[in-house]
Amino acid sequence: MKTITIEVGGMLSALSARGVEKQLMKLSGVRKAEVNYVAGSATVTYDDSVTDIKTIKAQVHECGYHCSGESLPRHLCAPEDPPTAAMALPSAPMHEHAAHVRRAEPASHDTHAGEMAHEMGHGAGMDMQAMARDMRNRFWVALVFTIPVFVYSPMGGMFTPPVPPFGLSLNLWLFLLASIAVIYPVWPFVVAAWRALKNGVLNMAVLVVLSVGTGYLFSVGATFFFAGVQFYEAVSVLLVFILLGHWLEMRARAGASAAIRALLDLAPPMATVMRDGREVELTTAEVAAGDTVIIRPGDKIPVDGEVLEGESQVDESMLTGESMPVGKKPGDAVIGATINKSGSFRYRATKVGADTALAQIVKLVQEAQNSKAPAQLLADRASQWLVLIALVIGLATFAAWFWWIGEPLLFALTHTITVFVIACPDALGLATPMAVMVGTGLGAMNGILFKNAAALEEATRLDVVIFDKTGTLTLGQPEVVDVVAAPGVGEDAVLALAAAVETSSEHPLAQAILKRAASLSLPPTTGFTNIDGMGARGEVEGRTVLLGNRKLMLAEKVDMGELTAKADAMQGAGRTVVHVAHGDKLAGLIAIADAPRPTSAATVQALRERGVEVAMLTGDNQATAERIAAGLGIDLILADVLPGQKADKVKELQVQGKKVGMVGDGINDAPALTQADVGFAIGAGTDVAMESADVVLMKSDPFDVVGAIMLSRATLTKMHQNLWWAVAYNVVAFPVAAGVFYPFVISPEVAALAMSGSSALVAVNALLLKRTRLQGIRRMEDVMERQPVPEAG
Repeated sequence: MKTITIEVGGMLSALSARGVEKQLMKLSGVRKAEVNYVAGSATVTYDDSVTDIKTIKAQVHECGYHCSGESLPRHLCAPEDPPTAAMALPSAPMHEHAAHVRRAEPASHDTHAGEMAHEMGHGAGMDMQAMARDMRNRFWVALVFTIPVFVYSPMGGMFTPPVPPFGLSLNLWLFLLASIAVIYPVWPFVVAAWRALKNGVLNMAVLVVLSVGTGYLFSVGATFFFAGVQFYEAVSVLLVFILLGHWLEMRARAGASAAIRALLDLAPPMATVMRDGREVELTTAEVAAGDTVIIRPGDKIPVDGEVLEGESQVDESMLTGESMPVGKKPGDAVIGATINKSGSFRYRATKVGADTALAQIVKLVQEAQNSKAPAQLLADRASQWLVLIALVIGLATFAAWFWWIGEPLLFALTHTITVFVIACPDALGLATPMAVMVGTGLGAMNGILFKNAAALEEATRLDVVIFDKTGTLTLGQPEVVDVVAAPGVGEDAVLALAAAVETSSEHPLAQAILKRAASLSLPPTTGFTNIDGMGARGEVEGRTVLLGNRKLMLAEKVDMGELTAKADAMQGAGRTVVHVAHGDKLAGLIAIADAPRPTSAATVQALRERGVEVAMLTGDNQATAERIAAGLGIDLILADVLPGQKADKVKELQVQGKKVGMVGDGINDAPALTQADVGFAIGAGTDVAMESADVVLMKSDPFDVVGAIMLSRATLTKMHQNLWWAVAYNVVAFPVAAGVFYPFVISPEVAALAMSGSSALVAVNALLLKRTRLQGIRRMEDVMERQPVPEAG
């Protein structure tokens, strides 16, 4: 099975996405298709032995929409199936709503973008912002010609209109003005309605075409074919408000995809590599695994790799969120799209194209944004029925007012059009995807990657979060946490003796001691000997230094003096105690432990304040686990747990009716992460494709769990607010539009304003999530301000 994300252009309504999904699911080999109207893309899971991307693209074109292929980071990946001129859409001045994701092919990107925009009825080279301007232009055309229509119209009644020019009759003059005000601006809705009907879907565009078309055609009939009152002015004003609402909605949609666009723009366009013994500048998409890449100060690193020679400081904040540059030396890994700050180095490319960390992150975010939360599945079905209900109520309104009550034709027709216009399935259709787009995008900018919308929703319901101790709550590597010196000996002297003996050792405990003693001057050592199971021996300043556990001290008959009790206390607290003897006397004790992360205690406190219970899972014995947990403020302790028992511990809590989150490293904890209601993989910035977790935390910071839960709650709140508004609006709107409260009635123009305003309100409300202050989450504008700018080379 293979999963790809492709661009789908031309979706004017939220229900257009439903039509594309239906057609894609008809393809043999397609297992799952999720189309995101807001992002203008689709995530398709398919059996690549049965079908391929060309067939999928062809099916999208068959639906009447544009598909330029895979959505991949600009410059970084060569597309699996480049776009071909053979797949052009039927020529039509169609307005395109797709969020145009920058394409990967480096040489032809600009040309392709221009062709794509041209096919969609725009000027060459238009991007999403330009397409929004196109909708704005349609609005202004409609408004400019609607003003004279309103002034000249007998229904305007504002003042006696001037005589029409060129000796034209008033009705013919109004017909000409209204035709310009309606036909060009409404054309995107006509094409969208045709596509929807072709795909077996009723959407908002169908209602717009019915309402505007009915009013316009009735007025044309009254002008040329039968006696009657025309109302060009009502239709023109109606369309002006509809266009205004869609223009505002488009701008909101563009804002919702800001995070993914920022990620796509991170990769540099060019790379300098060694080919045939000389430096060659290539597009990043042409860099191959195994190439030697040359990096100079200020350069962006094009692809992932391993340093071969040279040293430098690299700014990895785009990936990890850490503001301090990270030192790189031969053997260290470097990540594409990070920025080299100071030195120059060469590295071997190990992951290129779609395999790089950046490409994987983009893929993960796109799939999450295209996935559907449970609430959205219900809203999509409700939106589809809402259009049908609007049609039925509209026809019933006409029948009741014209045939049953006996009102004039114009009165009945006006109420029918009002019903068609006021129904707003787009508010329902936008309610959840807009919130999910903003929420997942904001998470990605903070190093929190949700794999799907269901995880975003489920994280709000967690009752307990289990942290695997090692590597999550703790640093996962030995660290000197205490040094105790014998009377008359300094702590630095104890550390210097131990470090002098361990200079050549690769043991993890030796490395912890050397790290702590890095700033000390070490005496020369000779005669280093490793003593299996007990420690090491060396000669320092002509005297023997012993370094090791209690067994070594007893075997060598070292006098422990007053430090025996202290050593016992350290061991009782779960510390590994290294005894340092100089001559035949104990010089001091070094306590080594897996130290807690700086934010672990704050994480526990923040979760408990929000009603989430915290549990610590460890293989340590109960006494040691209790001491560590007490220091972090954790009450629920799962100790003596073997790796194979972790998933069972999650089940035990779930059996008690609790929603359980599990935080682990994503490798040893995979079964438990899968078993949990929400699995959080921590510290996985270069391995974002882990299958076991629902949420990937790229930074090794447990406090991101708090940020993920807070962001989930805020996103779900926006989803609920939007859904409640959309439902309440439609419940009130239908009876008002149908004239149930006569003589209190509303005009089609007011209905159009209400409908457009409803969609815009839902979109703007979702965008407000960007400005919400959440613990553990930086707002998007703050993140963008902190994005590093490459220094001049």
